[in-house]
This record gives sequence, C-alpha cells and structure tokens, in this order.
Amino acid sequence: MTAPDVTVVVAVYNTMPYLTECLNSLVEQSIGVDRLEVVAVDDGSTDGSGEELDRFAARYPDTVKVIHQENSGGPAAPSNRALEAATGRYVYFIGSDDHLGTEALERMVALADERGSDVVVGKMVGTNGRYVHQKLYESGNPDISLYDSALPYTLANTKLFRRSLVEEHHLRFPEDLPVGSDQPFTVEACVRARKISVLGDYTCYYAVKRGDASNITYRADHLARLRCTAKIMEHTAALIGAGPERDAVLKRHFEWELSKLLQKDFTLLPFETRRQVCEGVAELLDAYFTDGLRRITGVKRRVRFGLALAGAVGELTRAITQESENGAPPFLLEDGRAFALYPGFRDDAVGLPDHFYEVLAEGVTGRLAKYTRLESAEWEQEDEELVLVLGLRVGLVGDTSSAVVALVNGAMPASADKPGARRLPGGAGRPGPAGELAREPSGDGRSTLLTARIPIRPADARRGARLYVDVAGSTYEIPVRADGLAMPLARRWGRETPYRASANVNSKGRVVITTAPLWRTNPSAGAKLLQKLTRSKRK
Repeated sequence: MTAPDVTVVVAVYNTMPYLTECLNSLVEQSIGVDRLEVVAVDDGSTDGSGEELDRFAARYPDTVKVIHQENSGGPAAPSNRALEAATGRYVYFIGSDDHLGTEALERMVALADERGSDVVVGKMVGTNGRYVHQKLYESGNPDISLYDSALPYTLANTKLFRRSLVEEHHLRFPEDLPVGSDQPFTVEACVRARKISVLGDYTCYYAVKRGDASNITYRADHLARLRCTAKIMEHTAALIGAGPERDAVLKRHFEWELSKLLQKDFTLLPFETRRQVCEGVAELLDAYFTDGLRRITGVKRRVRFGLALAGAVGELTRAITQESENGAPPFLLEDGRAFALYPGFRDDAVGLPDHFYEVLAEGVTGRLAKYTRLESAEWEQEDEELVLVLGLRVGLVGDTSSAVVALVNGAMPASADKPGARRLPGGAGRPGPAGELAREPSGDGRSTLLTARIPIRPADARRGARLYVDVAGSTYEIPVRADGLAMPLARRWGRETPYRASANVNSKGRVVITTAPLWRTNPSAGAKLLQKLTRSKRK
C-alpha cells in the first residue's frame, strides 16, 4: 500500500465543539483523503471529544486513526504517540481547537516536493482575538534561515516536517513541559533542516482562541511558565553555540516569554513568588543575556530585566505599577545621552549600571509623541506685532537646550502618522526656531514646560507648529497636537495691509497657523462697483 503524502497529528483534550471544525477542515482538504492520514490521540477527554473522534474514524476508516489514552497533562505525550503511528512522507501538527484552509496541505506538500524542503511554514492567522506574529508571512520565501528571519517568533509546531528528518534525529516532544513543549522540537528540526520554506500567499492555518480562554498556554502560572522557558532555552543553547546565531533565537524568549512574566500581573503575586520569578529570570540573564542582546533590547524590558537581575523585587514592582498607572517615565537628557527615569536609577542600594536605563533608539518616537501635549495657546498683540504663545509640556528633564519650536510648511511623511512623530534622517537639517523659547522644569521632576513665543508674519501663510529636540544622538520632529484644547479666536492685525491670523486644527489634530490678507490687491467685481458708486456720489 502506498504511504500517504502527509500524516496530520492531532493531540486532543476536551476541545469540543472546536474539534468538529478541526476534523472537518482535515477530511475536506483538497489534497484528498487518499493522500492523507490523520492520527488523533485522545488524551483522556471527558467532554465528548473521544466520541467525536470515533465518529470520524468510523466515517473515514482508511484516513482517520484514533488512539485513546489516560490524560498525560499536556500535548507532548499524545503527539509523541501519534508520531510513532505516523506513516506519511511528511507530518503536520494541528491544535485540536484550530482548523486549516482547504488547500493548505496540498500547497505545502507541493512546495516541499518542488524545493526539497525539510520544513514548510504555512501562513498562520489568529481568530477570536488570538495573536499570531505575522512578519514571517509578509512574503513567500523558498529558503530561509532560522538565524536571520522572523522564524524564531514562530516556533509552534504547526508546520510541515519531512518525516525522514524527524526519524533520523529522533525528534520528539519533551513530556515534562506543560507549556511550550513544541518549541524544542521545532527549533531542533529547523537547526537540522537542509532547507526551510515559507508559504506566505495562502492562509493555511487558523489559530483559535477559545471563548473561555482555556487553551493551556493561557492557564499556566508564572513559575510553571518560567520553568518551561528555562528548559527551552537550555535545549536551544545545547544545539547552537554561543554567538550571534544563538542570540538571534534566544532574543525571542527574552522579548516574549520572559518579558510576559514581568508585566502587570507580576505585581499581584505574593512577594515570595515574585522573588522566585526574579531569581529564575536572573539565572537566565546570567547565562544568555549577552551584551549584544542588551544593546538591542528596548529600555522598558532592559530595566525590568536589570531589576530582576539585581533582586530588586520592590523596585521592579514599583516600575511596573508606576508605568501602568502613570505611563512611561520621563527621559533625563544629560551630556548627549538619555536615560529613562525608572525606579532604581542611580540608587546605590540597587547597584544597576546606567546602561540598563539608557535610551538608545527604540521607542523614543512613540514616547515623545505620547508625552508631548499642548497646555495653552493664546495671542499677544501690541500695535503692529502679533505673537502666538504656546505652552507645551514634554516628558523630558535635564538638558532640554536642544529643543526648539518652529513653523514648517508642508505635510510630514506618511511614516510619521502612526506614532505622530519621526526621527529625522541623517543629514536632514532642522528648521530655525520660530521665536523665543522658555524652559521651566515641573515640580514633580517628570516633565518640562516649554513656552514658545512665536511672532506671526504675513509670509507665514500656512505652516504647522512642530517641536524639535535631540535625544540619544538623533533629532526628533513632533507635531504640536491640540488634543481637544480650544484654539484662540482669529486675530486681525496690520494697518496699511490688514491681515487675518488664525490657529487651526487640521484633520490629524495638529496645530496649523494660517495668515491671509483681508484686502486683495485685485478687488472683486463687487468691490469695483462699490468704488464706482462711491465716486459718482462724490461728484
């Protein structure tokens, strides 16, 4: 009997009614049931999932094989048992609460056969609010590397693997990991693979977040997740020698798994649990957090890692709580460098070097835009002089001498629309200041009030008000936003040639200064008629 092209492994535990859609999506695959084998292992389900599997096996006896076993506590053991029964040239894994696009298996098998791929990653999307990292799928790529692509952020086993590769290296799932047991399998398969391909132009996999959020990933506690992450990182380190390639893979675990342990829910844990989490994270930082990884880690994560490394449980708790309640802390500008003023900064009792708090480039644009707000706008007029006075609150302290407010003609690039600000490209000059700028630190040490006095000139026509400031060696451009603040009424000034000046808010909420003459040099027909009538009356 000819071996099927692909064996689909389904580890099942209490996933009704999602299981029915999952199984239907398999038997309806365009590859056809004669080229398909489904091996489903019921891991002691109690909700009718086992009976549903038996129903499909009875309906598709040559395609669906069902194995029943006592509950093992996770998907690893049933997946391993299914691998032992698999006979396909390729093996594919699917969560029993997820489902496939109709042409998924046919397309992936065809790509693997055409390119000689040992691993094929089909495009995966989330449903019902399930997050799935998308960068890897931005374009199809027949030959990618684990070390210079977004693959480390897509380490689920929901991929097509050449079964000869799996058996040659006896790849199996570690059964002592309740969470993330697919990652060691996937990492090793990708390290061993001769070729890895991405199918990005067709949605192969739909990952479902259950309505009750009962997926095992959402149920594990902090210490269990920490233990699993440590095992995964140890396994990866044993496969990949120290250096940039290992950093490229472990970067994902620092950014995702470990960072998620140090979020708002961390502050709700008992002190002893928080201490144990910090201790476990510190061990992984000591082992794998290289200088290279530190330099490319954003300051928010870096500070939290540093406080965990120092065992500063109280400061870490305050850092998370304060950011949750008050937003990101201000930047201290000092000698051309910038530091985020999180708890523990230059605290001898904590003992963290400044570089944990130093702002490099990541996250600056968004923070400057978010924490720059317009507090006041008013006209000052004396004789022929009209001045617009803007009061801007910025989330910066220390040396703010680089800050200027300018009036600029033309729109900002579209790339600046999302964060509402941008870092000026190298070599781009900043405009000169539009007037005088006074600086006054706030009483709480979290911000600086900039008061800009901008003389209005007829030639200003239509210009946007923008703030420019140097942070960490780069110049940033932040448009002044009204954020609901009412603009002062338009003013008329000028005797010989009267002008109208107004401060308006454009469609993006940004402040725009407009000037225009009240009398035109070429009078309208109505004005000409009025002049003629006036002259005739005088005669």
